[in-house]
Amino acid sequence: MELLFVCSRNKRRSLTAERIFNGRDGIHANSAGTETGARVKLTPGMLSRADIIFCMEKKHLRRIRENYSDIVADKRVVCLNIPDDFEYMDDELIDLLESVVGGYLE
Repeated sequence: MELLFVCSRNKRRSLTAERIFNGRDGIHANSAGTETGARVKLTPGMLSRADIIFCMEKKHLRRIRENYSDIVADKRVVCLNIPDDFEYMDDELIDLLESVVGGYLE
């Protein structure tokens, strides 16, 4: 299963999600950001390869649908509603991601 996690700058939330889910139970996880200064910038190819796309906030979901509607039309795109209040690999963020994302992987 291919998962893609998207936030703004790909430095904290989505990067944490990639790190904790990649390699777990045969999952391949990637992450990207929607903003110009992102560590890894979101590309159409990333969206095409993903089985499930997880956005951290509604603004990320909106940007994906506005810019890549043809690519994600038949994709499962989920908004996790996780605010930019955490540091990279924050214990509370990890617990939240495992709790929320885990429900989509069962």
